Amino acid sequence: MKKYKFYLVGTFLLTLILVSCKETKNKEVLSNDKTSALKAGYEIEPVNIQNVKLTDSFWLPIIKRVQEVTIDYAIKKCDEEGRFENFLIAGKQKTGTTRGDMPFDDTDVYKIIEGASNTLISAPNPKLERVLDSMIAIVKIGQEPDGYITTWRTINPAKPPATWVPVIEGKRWESLQISHELYNPGHLIEAAVVHYEATGKTNFLEIAIKAADMLVRTFGDNPGQVKGVPGHQIVETGLLKLYQITGKKEYLNLAKYYLDNRGNPKNHKLYGEYAQDHTPILEQKEAVGHAVRAVYMYAGMTDIAALMKDKGYENAVNNLWENMVNKKMYITGGIGSRHDGEAFGVNYELPNLTAYNETCAAIGDVYWNHRLHNLYGTSKYFDVIERTMYNGLISGISLDGKQFFYPNALEADGVYKSNRGSCTRQGWFDCSCCPTNLIRFIPSIPGLIYSKTNDVLYVNLYASNNASFQLGKADLQISQQTSYPWNGKIAISVNPKKESKFTIKLRVPGWARNEVLPGDLYSYKKASDQKATINLNGEILAIQPENGYFTITRNWKKGDKINLNLPMEVQEVVTNPKVVTNANKVSLEYGPLVYAVEEMDNKTNFDKIDVTSSDTFKVKKEANLLQGVNVIENSKLKAIPYYSWSNRGVGKMKVWLDYKGN
Repeated sequence: MKKYKFYLVGTFLLTLILVSCKETKNKEVLSNDKTSALKAGYEIEPVNIQNVKLTDSFWLPIIKRVQEVTIDYAIKKCDEEGRFENFLIAGKQKTGTTRGDMPFDDTDVYKIIEGASNTLISAPNPKLERVLDSMIAIVKIGQEPDGYITTWRTINPAKPPATWVPVIEGKRWESLQISHELYNPGHLIEAAVVHYEATGKTNFLEIAIKAADMLVRTFGDNPGQVKGVPGHQIVETGLLKLYQITGKKEYLNLAKYYLDNRGNPKNHKLYGEYAQDHTPILEQKEAVGHAVRAVYMYAGMTDIAALMKDKGYENAVNNLWENMVNKKMYITGGIGSRHDGEAFGVNYELPNLTAYNETCAAIGDVYWNHRLHNLYGTSKYFDVIERTMYNGLISGISLDGKQFFYPNALEADGVYKSNRGSCTRQGWFDCSCCPTNLIRFIPSIPGLIYSKTNDVLYVNLYASNNASFQLGKADLQISQQTSYPWNGKIAISVNPKKESKFTIKLRVPGWARNEVLPGDLYSYKKASDQKATINLNGEILAIQPENGYFTITRNWKKGDKINLNLPMEVQEVVTNPKVVTNANKVSLEYGPLVYAVEEMDNKTNFDKIDVTSSDTFKVKKEANLLQGVNVIENSKLKAIPYYSWSNRGVGKMKVWLDYKGN
């Protein structure tokens, strides 16, 4: 058993002396037979990030910035605001009252550990690993003996950090709707699984297992158990991930219990649409309520559909996806149009100045769509993922890695304080879920590039990288060289250890097939007549995309080379007429990037900018602007990639431009 002597917290130091720190595996749990859990899962599996070394000129600098700047910055902020101290107070190693304003402040620590763990896979860092061990040791101090872990309630159940958390008798679980007592261990479990997979250590996993086992004992319909479901979803996906690495069916069953009982008035007093608790989930056909909660829940539902081959869940997920993508998604991939409740609006309610589009919702939507691709293997889910990642997700973090958007508006007038009280990015928030969620997500991006079955390799995203992994019986090395998203030329080298027959599917993005997003919410004003082309070893292949992929099945041998060309041109996008806010407007795109005009580039005519049917555009690389971007310009305007706006101070911005013409 590990013993600890520690620590100095409060000066951005997490100093911990580890005594008897040999890692031991939790034999009781980790020795369980995992075969049934894994076999029952998705047909398609991602290629793990540990097998993909990114060399990309677009994504690698963003990931490195998170590794080298944002993680340290967030740890310092969490230290200053008492996130670590709360665990020590809960464990009676320090005295004091709960610090911070939110009942879910614990999760900032978990998300930092998760993101940093992912960075350790691609870039081993003994110093960072020691910092994580220190953070995990501090978390352990705050866990109660039976596994319960929510520091504010352990410190003083009668005094929540937020006045909107009701206290009745001060008991556990009495205010599940808003207490975040299940959200907190949900993020802990998610992070612990990633840490275990990244490092092989079980120090964090053991904390998560102890918490999960406590939940299994606590919740259910048996005498003496608590009936209820989470107010804010995520514990479901955490439990399902834990099931997949342990094979312990109690975790699977509890996740399904939480989902099955949502909207069940016999189980608990319903929380309403805000928490997707207004009707049973199998009857839900419209994306409503708090957008982050929704997509986390939909991800868990997709897991159940895959793991349990549950057609009811599958049908519900498909209905919800169709509604969201066809009627409730912004051109940037953002979701959740209303500040009130951080929520989806009604169908086609997509305001621009007051758009919410929480960064966490974009991240959750990527997680959900990745699961759907693993279930079905069609490219439309990666069309959503790509659009979200390049636009409405990385817009959430500044180019220096220290400023953030919580909401991501599509218009700014320099007056309306859309970003939780600011007209521009902020250095932190009292509710800091978005900065730490970006830390959690961005280092995992290499794991989205490829996925596979026994004999099929899916190339889903284009970014320079070198990857090595097993595809069925073939030892395969594959590499990409590209300047994507600035141009659409991709060179891929395929090098199996020995000649092998398998299939490679190369995604042709929706924008390269004249499809903005799946469905009819957006369309191009004029379809491009340029077509994606592919050649193999110098020979053009006369094939058409199927389900959004160029498919090549052959005996592959070392040295085979694929060249994919996805022609890019400036495109004007229009919106379904039912979206009244975008009537007689267009937005500009180039490849996967949505563009915006910003006042500092258009000082003399910003309010008069329009697009006419006779306008032409040119694309120009500006290496010294916004860390190097392609700009779109003509005699009337200069546009920059949407993700890069608000890095030069407060000013006006808009994505949708007045259109004058036929």
